[in-house]
Amino acid sequence: MPSPSDILSDPDIAQAYEDVRSDKSETTWLVLKYVSATKDELKLDKTGTGGIDEMCEVLGADEAAYAYVRVKLGNDEYSERTKFCFVVWAGPQTKVMRKAKMSFQSGQVKQVIRTYAIEIQTEDKKDLDQEAVTMKLRKAMGANYDRQGSSY
Repeated sequence: MPSPSDILSDPDIAQAYEDVRSDKSETTWLVLKYVSATKDELKLDKTGTGGIDEMCEVLGADEAAYAYVRVKLGNDEYSERTKFCFVVWAGPQTKVMRKAKMSFQSGQVKQVIRTYAIEIQTEDKKDLDQEAVTMKLRKAMGANYDRQGSSY
């Protein structure tokens, strides 16, 4: 198996990660995809300034990808928190061998994308719906101080 430095050699990946993490950057998400169907090397495919819905548009049904997204949520109208999600995407038509390699390679990707509140492994874009992700983040945050407004 290739080392993390081999599969993540694109210098733009580290910069995009820092941009997503930075409050000074408008970048809110990034998507990493494999260079080709037969190579294990990843490249920065795209970044964006929209929400998780915009990021989902980049994920193909026959592709394997890793994504990182910044989500802002508040407990009430007076507070707002920034949380991060790491997404392991294997579209429903992704080849079996690619999916098998991803189970190992996702650990290597996590050596670069290190800080996140939740990890979502999915092949269904419904799991990446804004409301579903927000609920997962709220559960990961622990105590609910949202004036008991949510039912989780």
